[in-house]
Amino acid sequence: MKKTMTAVPFTETAEQKAQLDAIIEKYKGEAGALMPVLQQAQDVYGYLPKEVQKRIALALDIPVSEVFGVATFYSQFQLNPKGEIAIAVCLGTACYVKGSGILMEKLETLLGIGNGGITEDLKFSLDATRCIGACGLAPVLTIGEDVYGRLEPNMLEGILKKYQEFRYTDHSRSNMIFLPYVRQIGG
Repeated sequence: MKKTMTAVPFTETAEQKAQLDAIIEKYKGEAGALMPVLQQAQDVYGYLPKEVQKRIALALDIPVSEVFGVATFYSQFQLNPKGEIAIAVCLGTACYVKGSGILMEKLETLLGIGNGGITEDLKFSLDATRCIGACGLAPVLTIGEDVYGRLEPNMLEGILKKYQEFRYTDHSRSNMIFLPYVRQIGG
């Protein structure tokens, strides 16, 4: 899937800057330094903003286009920050055939963002993903660690409402699977 850069303004703490500088210093001059530097930079920032990519390119003496090329080629790298509540819609074959493309379009409309986007309040982010291993529940989406299956577009507003005021700091609910009408399967 095509990756696009966010329009969210970049902010950085002094601690993050110091951590990135230390990471770069650790690998500077080593062959193959770019991958571990990008991986660790993403650990520091949660994603790879263009400002960080430029700093890495300058410090490692490689073109920014090479850094961007690696960051966009490998799916492990994120170019956008995640919202407090990350939503991922499975667009794998089983889910797509069962209507996940329509779910994605409906979420884009409800949230006012596209694939890879984040709401202005940084509350929600929306990403398309490939198979998450719940094909029998197709179409499937995840919200944080919660899995929702056998969905229809008219269910999405109600599901989102549960997260509008929710602060995703309580992970005691994680790894639950929600089917229509919120019937819990796991826990």
